[in-house]
Amino acid sequence: MPVLARRIEAAGIPTVTVTMMPDVADALLTPRVVGVEFPFGHPFGMPADRHTQRRVLATALDVLAGASRPGTRVDVDIEWPQPRGEAYKAWQPAEPSPIVAMMLNRAGRPGGDGAA
Repeated sequence: MPVLARRIEAAGIPTVTVTMMPDVADALLTPRVVGVEFPFGHPFGMPADRHTQRRVLATALDVLAGASRPGTRVDVDIEWPQPRGEAYKAWQPAEPSPIVAMMLNRAGRPGGDGAA
């Protein structure tokens, strides 16, 4: 996304990126960043949590409207409503994908099928 955002900015269109990895976005020179400490796949919050979703969106729009030039980062101070480990497990599939199973197997961890 950072590279795409920079290309869009170069065409004269301002952008804002909502991300769970704001430090990485900064390092990749993303023009405008809204950082959230949410699990991957949930940049605007939990499903049906309209309050959080609106707050993240309002922050992104404020950054877009208020930052006249690239280089702005605003972190949204909202705590995820469940423990981090639980949150990350909640969106993981019950069984690892074939590529993840192969990687786990090579690393000698449970979850692989044992075949080399």
